[in-house]
Amino acid sequence: MSTTTPPSRNLLNNRLIGGLMRSGWYPGILQIPTAAVFILIVWQLMLGPDSGHDNLGTALTWVLWWPLIPVIFLFFGRFWCAICPFATLSDAVQKLVGLNRQVPKFLKNYGIWMIDAMFILITWSDHVFGVVESPWGSGILLLLLTTGVVVCGAFFQRRTWCRYLCFLGGLSGNYARTGMIALRATPEVCATCTSKAACFNGSERAPACPMFEFPRQMDSNANCNLCANCVKSCPNGSLTLTVRKPTSELWFIRKPKLEEAFLAVVIMGIVFVQNVTMLEVWKGMLAWLEGVLGTDNYAVTFTITFVLAMALPVSLMALTAFGASKLNGASLAKNFAMFGYAIIPLDVAGHVAHNLFHLFAEGKAVWYTLLVLLGQEAPSASPALLSTPAIQLMQYVLIALGVLGSLYAAYRIAKSNFAVSGKTWATFAPYAAIVAVLGIINVVLFVLPMAMRM
Repeated sequence: MSTTTPPSRNLLNNRLIGGLMRSGWYPGILQIPTAAVFILIVWQLMLGPDSGHDNLGTALTWVLWWPLIPVIFLFFGRFWCAICPFATLSDAVQKLVGLNRQVPKFLKNYGIWMIDAMFILITWSDHVFGVVESPWGSGILLLLLTTGVVVCGAFFQRRTWCRYLCFLGGLSGNYARTGMIALRATPEVCATCTSKAACFNGSERAPACPMFEFPRQMDSNANCNLCANCVKSCPNGSLTLTVRKPTSELWFIRKPKLEEAFLAVVIMGIVFVQNVTMLEVWKGMLAWLEGVLGTDNYAVTFTITFVLAMALPVSLMALTAFGASKLNGASLAKNFAMFGYAIIPLDVAGHVAHNLFHLFAEGKAVWYTLLVLLGQEAPSASPALLSTPAIQLMQYVLIALGVLGSLYAAYRIAKSNFAVSGKTWATFAPYAAIVAVLGIINVVLFVLPMAMRM
């Protein structure tokens, strides 16, 4: 069957979109203002007000950018990675002093596990050392990441950091699978190409793919940042940009990876702990933990809470995979790898729902801290953009959509892998149960009052 995309569906045929992506100005025209804002943020975090309440860098990073980034992944895939200041810096370092060495094999083989570990470590550090509440702490985190970017850019080719080490890259790779925009090559056109893979190796019109992707073989959004280098380099017009159903990529993953599925499940636990530690009942829970453990060391009590929160969804998924393995004949590891991806829609919903509170309950903090930067006094009024009941209603709707998305993804995964053996529903049932349980936990956490960040 032909996989050629009808011209009417290819967004690159739109004069505005296609013209922008084929332009030599793209994505640089967006990288420059993004880099400028990044410099402003670092300056404010390191040299601005000591209180996060008055610091524009804190407000821009944790009240505005962090809540919006998963929404960007949902609608545009990994587009943020095309204009990310770290990526821009990596490109600049390579041009100046880059050795362009091959990516080490251990990074190719274990990079995603390192990303998993880094994501967990940064989340743990935030709570133990108060990174988010401390402008200086947030600034140090950005500078440490900047150091890693510079070192990788100086030694290794393309965007090694972004592909194999960036914790946000790992998150975006998972979330981008739900993205509604997909850049793909047309196999029939690529089959006759004589350009020696210009889309991958680059040409006089554009550099090589920074993310080491070969468009002819690409069937996932996980490592495509929509930089459009392949669009510019392809001499045959093979590339298409289309709108697709959210989560549809999750249904037909050809080679599910345990480490990617593990990250998807762990993220749910991280969302849990982010919610729990912002609840008004957290202080009471902490006091109870201290009494049980016989210590008031916050690092100890939080670490135990953090491990338990991550272990909960991982254990539930492992038990579910074990039970499903008895029903469908696939191994526990294969079941975990296949169906871990089904949790991603609920991950996105939980992440966005949690951060909606910060965006709409503290959104005016961005304006208030800008006034402080300009030498004016910040208003004493509430920073809220919406009432708490309105925010909670949006959170419940998002969780409901996330549950439906995960249920449907689990069903489609079961159908695509076990329909022939007649075990679709037997396989789907236990995963439907775990999605329902995780959805209920999310709802319960959002029912409880949350504390503000700023």
